[in-house]
Parts: sequence; C-alpha cells; structure tokens
Amino acid sequence: MNFGYFNYPLPANEPVLQYAPGSPEKIALKKALAAAKKKPIDVPMYIGSKTVKTGKKIAMRPPHEKAHILGYFNMGDEQHVKQAIDAALKAKESWANMPWEDRAHIFLKAADLLATKYRGAINACTMLGQSKNAYQAEIDSACELIDFLRFNVHFLSEIYRQQPVSAPGIHNRMEWRPLEGFVLAITPFNFTAIAGNLPTSAAMCGNVVVWKPANSQVYAAQMIMRILQEAGLPDGVINLIYVDGPKLGKICFTHPDFAGVHFTGSTGVFNSMWATIGKNMGTYKSYPRIVGETGGKDFVMIHKSADVDVAVTALARGAFEYQGQKCSAASRAYIPSNLAPAIKTKLIAALQTMNMGSVEDFTNFINAVIDEKSFDKIAAYIDEAKKDRKATIIAGGNYDKTIGYFIEPTVIEAKDPKYVTMCEEIFGPVLTIYVYDADAFEETMAVLDATSPYALTGCILAQDRDAVVLATAKLRNAAGNFYINDKPTGAVVGQQPFGGARASGTNDKAGSMINLYRWLSARTIKETFNPPTDYRYAFLQES
Repeated sequence: MNFGYFNYPLPANEPVLQYAPGSPEKIALKKALAAAKKKPIDVPMYIGSKTVKTGKKIAMRPPHEKAHILGYFNMGDEQHVKQAIDAALKAKESWANMPWEDRAHIFLKAADLLATKYRGAINACTMLGQSKNAYQAEIDSACELIDFLRFNVHFLSEIYRQQPVSAPGIHNRMEWRPLEGFVLAITPFNFTAIAGNLPTSAAMCGNVVVWKPANSQVYAAQMIMRILQEAGLPDGVINLIYVDGPKLGKICFTHPDFAGVHFTGSTGVFNSMWATIGKNMGTYKSYPRIVGETGGKDFVMIHKSADVDVAVTALARGAFEYQGQKCSAASRAYIPSNLAPAIKTKLIAALQTMNMGSVEDFTNFINAVIDEKSFDKIAAYIDEAKKDRKATIIAGGNYDKTIGYFIEPTVIEAKDPKYVTMCEEIFGPVLTIYVYDADAFEETMAVLDATSPYALTGCILAQDRDAVVLATAKLRNAAGNFYINDKPTGAVVGQQPFGGARASGTNDKAGSMINLYRWLSARTIKETFNPPTDYRYAFLQES
C-alpha cells in the first residue's frame, strides 16, 4: 500500500572523470584492466533464475589484441529463446504490479553502483571488449549509462503525473500500463550505454524483456546484467541471451505475446524485421511497438565564414573518435574553397599526431575497429579510393590486422559530391571531404540533403549568423540531431535527446520522455460518483 506520491527530480549529468596522470580514477582503471586480462571468464546466459551454459563456447578477444582471450560466452539456440520468453512472461505480473518507487529504486541503485563500485570494471570491459580508449569508455559505459538510468526514472515519474481533468461529479485518471507481452531488445557493439538503455528503459515501464546484445559486446553486457542483479532486479524481468539473429527472429516475431522491439543496428536488418513483423500482424495480441535507431551518413557543412581551427577540431574529433564507429560520426564534409587549403593542411597535421594502438596505453587516441569483417569492409573502400580517379587519399590509407584490426585515420578527397564514400555508410575511421565553390553555399546544401538516405546527425560551422539560420532551415530534415559550431557527435542524455529519421530510424529520441511513451499503453478510467438512474434527458420534455 502506498502512503505518498513519490517524485524524482531532474538529476544532474554524471561528471566525466578525466583520468589525469596519478589520478585515483586512472590508478583504479589500470588495476581493473589488469584484473580483467588476468583470468578468462565463462559467461552464461541469464534466463529467469538460471545461469545457462551450453556446449558452444565463443571466444571473446580484444579487437586490438586478437591473440588474447578475455573469456568465452555460451552461444544459445532457438530453445533458449523460447525459455527466455517463458521466463519473461512468468515474471510479468509481479513486475508490472510492483509499486513504481520500488521499480525506480532498482535502477537508481544500479546507477550508483556504476558510478562507484563498478565504474572501473564497466569501463575496463568496454575498453577491452570494444577497443575504446579510456575517455571514450568513460563517457559511454559510465556516464551515459548512469544518465540513462537516472534521467529515465525522472522522465517516467513525470509521465505518471500526467492526468486528465475531471468534471463535477466524476473523476478521471490515466493509468500508464506496460505493454501486453514481452519486449525484445537488440543492442549494438559500439555503445555500452545503448546496450544498457534499450532493455532497461522498457523494463522500467513495467515491461519484461528478452535482450540480445551483439556478440562483440557480450563482455560488457554481462557486466551490466550482473550489476542489475546486484541492484535487486527480479529474475526474469530482463533475460540476457546470445543467439543468431535469424533464430531469434524466427521465435520472437511469430510469438503471440510479442509486444515490441527496441533496436539499434543496421538499416537493412531493421527493414527486414519491420517487414517480418508486418507479415505476422494477425499473430499478435496487439500492434507491436517498433522502435529503431539505425544507420547514418553524418555530415559537416562548413561555411566560408567558419573558423579554421574550429573546423579542423570538429573533423578530427567527429570523424575519428572511437575509430569512426559511432552512429553519429562525421563521415562526409563539405569544405568551402576559400578555407580548403588551410583546413586540409591543419587536418593532415593533426592526424599525424594521433597515436594508434592498444587501449592499455593511455597515450593512444586511435584503437582498433571491432572485428575482421568490419576491417575488411573498410579496407575495401580505401583500396577502391586508391585506384579511383574521382578520389584522392590525402591522409592515412594504411591498415594492418596482424596484431589487431588497425586502420589509420583516413581522409579521402572526392572530386564528385556523389562519390561512393560520400554516400554509403562505412562505419570506420574514414572521412570523405568535398571542396565546393565558397559562393555556392545554398546549392551545396541542396546536394548534401539529397546525397544520403540517412538523417541522423549533422552540423553547420559558421560565424555568419545568416548562414547558420539558412542551414538550420534548409537542412531541417537532414538530421535528427543538428549541431551549430560543434562536431556532430557527443549527445548528452537530458540535453540532446538522440535519434534520426529517414533511413536512420524512428526518431524516438533515447534519453527523453518520447522514448518511454513507446513502452507504455495508456488506459483512461472514468468514475462517476452520482450515476444517472433514468435514461431520459431534459431535452425530451416540452414543458
């Protein structure tokens, strides 16, 4: 029984630790890295109250040190998908009926555990498993995931407070129910925060979840699951399984209790899922919620009035932090002819100062791409550019996978604004630039807007305010997250809700109320205090 209405104020963003020489956080992180590498772990699936191991062990290796084995995870099959769904549905009633403040406190405790006891461990898992440097891991697996948990509690409490008006003699109320069935969360390799947010945001709303992370992110995903369990998450609310995508879809998308999917990944996979769900609509108890953040071909539009150093920094950071493996990474840039010589010279010089290597050496800005498949795909784009007369590689262009999957930060200058690397998503440390006539700003924006099917992030760099206003209007639909005089990456929970449209997804804005509404089903309840006892209305009487 509740004896009060509970409110969760807007939290502050988790402070980003800097890992300066000799700092406590740097010492702790290095210890966590050493401990993680010392002993291989055997990672089970988490289904209901069981930790499930199978005969099929998949090795987890750092992308920058592929000879080392961090441990193994236990690959599942269709039977494990069915077990996860059953466990979720078994937990559903008690979880949905748990008082809101008790649900909320599980996730708030998880956030505190991440901020303190497990900060070094979650960052170490992300660094080693996904080849992120210390700073990129800190802003992702620590700060952003903590923010998701804390801000979502606040946002959901605000949603619950939204109630309809009542007329005299009646009382109206809105009940914000979880969806009827289970939610499937499919999460990517590149952000531990996304991997943690997709299942927990749905679960926070009272839903039960089947969670499948990317194989290359399991090392950090299992740590998130362990933290959630320590925070008090009941068995079966989130079920963590490792299965092939087609096997997962075969079971989940034909199940009558399938209630929705929370997805981050490729546009092609999302389109295929949407089509499959559409074909099976007669199977489901209700219309499933389909929420996805997919690909991007993110742009930097530079005006002739831009500051050269600002432009160079935006390109260097936006394109090459985390090896360009961010959904938001700057992948194509339009540079005005009056600034092009200076920008290119300074950008090339900046790239020459970027060290590349293991995440354990904190002086390395660049680490490895995620796996051999990604490496080969990126290398193929570079090789093609080397042979093509329509393109010139002005920086980088080298790669090596002897020790790890290392690709130099590479800049391609395209002579054609529709050159292949200006159009197609590469998802690696490759930036393509196109030099346009400085007086053809508006015309070039039209080309930019029509070049890619994606619309995730982009930015305008200009000191001329008229140019900023014009770009903001002309590129209104070209990016769901638009930045003025900043790189197109680095969205912060509560500050820049994240998501794009067009081929970049459903734009349901992770880190905001918008996303949480998708995991709720409203029920309006009207109670009449003095119900009528005669069907006749006053208008029926003539006297």
